[in-house]
Amino acid sequence: MAALLIHLLLLLLCFFFAELAHGQQVDTLGFISIDCGISDSLAPYADQSTRGLRYVSDAGFTDAGLNAGVNPPYNIKGLADRYLTARFFPGDGDNSRRSCYTLRPVIAGGRYLVRATFYYGNYDDLNKLPTFDLHLGVNRWVTVNVTAAGEVYIFEAVVVSPEEFFQVCLVNRGLGTPFISGLDLRPLQDDMYTDATVNQSLALLNNRRPAATYSFNRYHFWRPASTYRVFRYPFDPYDRLWESYGDIDAWTNITSSTAVDISNISSFHTPSKILWSAATPRLPSNALRQFDILVDNATWNGSQGYSPKYLSAELVKRMVPGSSHHTVSLVATTDATLPPILNALEIYSVLPMTELVTNGPDAKAMMTIRTKYALKKNWMGDPCAPKAFAWDGLNCNYSSSDPAWITALHLSSSGLNGAIDASFGDLGSLQYLDLSNNSLSGPVPDFLAQMPSLRFLDLSSNKLSGPVPAVLLQKQQNGSLVLRIGNNAKLCDNGASTCDPENMIGKRILVIAIVIPISVATLLFVAAFLILRRMKNKQAAWMAHNSRLPSPREASIVLENRQFTYKELKLMTSNFKEEIGRGGFGAVFLGYLENGSPVAVKMCSKTSQGDKEFSAEAQHLTRVHHRNLVSLIGYCKDKKHLALVYEYMHGGNLEERLRGEASAATPLTWHQRLKISLDSAHGLEYLHKACQPPLIHRDVKTTNILLSAELVAKISDFGLTKVFADDFMSHITTQPAGTLGYLDPEYYNTSRLSEKSDVYSFGVVLLELITGQPPVVPVTETQSIHIAQWVRQKLSMGNIESIVDPRMGGEYDVNSVWKVAELALQCKERLSQERPTMTDIIVELKESMELDVLHAMGYYSSAPSSTINLSAASVDLQSDAHESDARQETVLELEQLGNRSSTQLGPAPR
Repeated sequence: MAALLIHLLLLLLCFFFAELAHGQQVDTLGFISIDCGISDSLAPYADQSTRGLRYVSDAGFTDAGLNAGVNPPYNIKGLADRYLTARFFPGDGDNSRRSCYTLRPVIAGGRYLVRATFYYGNYDDLNKLPTFDLHLGVNRWVTVNVTAAGEVYIFEAVVVSPEEFFQVCLVNRGLGTPFISGLDLRPLQDDMYTDATVNQSLALLNNRRPAATYSFNRYHFWRPASTYRVFRYPFDPYDRLWESYGDIDAWTNITSSTAVDISNISSFHTPSKILWSAATPRLPSNALRQFDILVDNATWNGSQGYSPKYLSAELVKRMVPGSSHHTVSLVATTDATLPPILNALEIYSVLPMTELVTNGPDAKAMMTIRTKYALKKNWMGDPCAPKAFAWDGLNCNYSSSDPAWITALHLSSSGLNGAIDASFGDLGSLQYLDLSNNSLSGPVPDFLAQMPSLRFLDLSSNKLSGPVPAVLLQKQQNGSLVLRIGNNAKLCDNGASTCDPENMIGKRILVIAIVIPISVATLLFVAAFLILRRMKNKQAAWMAHNSRLPSPREASIVLENRQFTYKELKLMTSNFKEEIGRGGFGAVFLGYLENGSPVAVKMCSKTSQGDKEFSAEAQHLTRVHHRNLVSLIGYCKDKKHLALVYEYMHGGNLEERLRGEASAATPLTWHQRLKISLDSAHGLEYLHKACQPPLIHRDVKTTNILLSAELVAKISDFGLTKVFADDFMSHITTQPAGTLGYLDPEYYNTSRLSEKSDVYSFGVVLLELITGQPPVVPVTETQSIHIAQWVRQKLSMGNIESIVDPRMGGEYDVNSVWKVAELALQCKERLSQERPTMTDIIVELKESMELDVLHAMGYYSSAPSSTINLSAASVDLQSDAHESDARQETVLELEQLGNRSSTQLGPAPR
């Protein structure tokens, strides 16, 4: 089961009584209250149940989705207005997988309560109950699993906003159309819920109790439960929702209206009706209230017992590691004459916010560009993260520990109008900017010349006017910038501070045609045509040579793919002096570019498939760019000589590292192996999902996974890649290919190729990473078995340690290894439809990584549930299966009334 880290917080509060002033304005409170699905033409309205909180349309927070109203019989009388409408997000394909709300203004570093509500109500008239994911920014929050059309689903979380905006996203899992009914944001005080940080949020646990109306686990103890169902604003100044815990026969209630000191607690900064009533066991009441706080039968508060201060609220907090069951008890000491009391209860899951986002300036700039030019595409949420949802037209550079940054922006033919916005200049790492074939107007701004990393700028075919900044022209002349400005009729490129009409690009030929006699003009036209064609051919050759987009480390390598001559290859490799390997085409040699950057030159051998197969690989690779795919720098097709030039990977291949064959190689740790598997899975997912048409590798194996010096893994050798794009994501081929031990048996038997063939091979790679064994494991001197069969035989005895590579020295989390082993065996299911996708694999590997991290922190792995005992009475809180997530940890908060010398028994005040 998934690992959980459980927080237990006891909030012990004394009695107090005070009415909260009504009628506060929403803007004064800083609340954002959104009724999703109402028309943007409707004015904000006051919600009567909250005594005036004003709800607004969601039109100002998202531009995706459609509006709908719930259908009979679900539009029942008395239902809050925000549940009568919904915004839903239909569509197919990756462009509609993530739909986001951007909530602003917020304070960067501020702490907020976020609440999302859902009421299906058969709004689509399909009676099809959906399941989809909810994300806080780029991190998964919870799975919304709608099981009843007439049920309200409420999810709350405490977050710290890293920027001056915060995003909540709905992610389509292919299990129905995502929708939302309401979305709220409430600012909290800095000293509230301090366990919520930028690196982790607190998600209110959603576990339905039979006696409770809703599934969220925040309770008050007013009785009878039927009268006091839910308290929120104004009874809670932060508009937290408190539902009735229910009537327990073994408990009674005590109430008070006496004011108390609340200066020592953070959860309430003003008096609240929620604290007027407390539950207590039915025991005689005298004068002394003293009790022990036990967690799993171990004393929490020391040997002296806990005595709440008279008429004073206090907070006690503690973290408890997870296990399958927890018991929290309040037990009266032998000296006590009053029983323990409890007035409120909250249970939170700790949600790690581990996904790396786009760096702040780049993210802000892209959101401004999106708004300025009304660009939609799939431009929702964070521009680069998660990788699976990265915006179309962006190239992002990802780090294992730092935020992503944007290196390329492709906006050609995107319908851009108006001036070139200054926000482009805020993309500090941008190397490639294509704004061609739009309707951009006005001058070419000076800030484009100040962008430090820019190497390629295409402004052609727009409506730009005036002079081109001299600095841009200088960069073009010295070769540090590829600049394209053609087909801008009112633009001049003479470098002057003002633009002479005679120098405008669109007028030069016209002037010449007017002043020169027709006969001479005809000759000049012919000559100009020949000269221009020659120049164009030279420019095309120069661009092919100089247009590779550089990486941050190799900014001097020119843009796009380069065509080498055989003579250049001989020079680069010192006449093919150092052979560093052999691939499907033949020998691979170490070479160096003019700037000293090392490359791997793969020569096509005489026995290979020749021009046809070479050309196919070169064509595919020039279109494929991803952090976890080996980059093609260029190629050679010089008479009979064929070659591919790749980036050089200093860390060798994975097979060498696993077998200890690489020079000075040290054994890979389990964490490193998980990271390598995640990198490789990302590369394969990109081939399957992001390439158009999608690509299948067909020869996934450890020798085709190369490593950088920092152990970043990249998939190599696309010599056998074929295109597939029919409705079943499959392709018929008459040439099954692959490597013994990795080959999909279904593919081999049927010649039917699909992305699941790569999944099968990747399962073998995962088993190799776990065991350190080759695909075919020798069991005797004369017999060998497939690694999957060997692993299954070992695991049938329930001993994971028997298969783990001993070179890891026992430093790993058992549950993490089990999870990857089970995943690997799922990848190798004989029927391809029973295998996971690469996207599924990435999710599982991330959870395995988190298990390993928790293990390194000293925590334990198991399933969550909790039991709370209040003296003689107990409460079972079994965690919902949907919340048993390795990314979540559980927090339990008990809010407890303090001691009183006298109590008022009977019904609570209305």
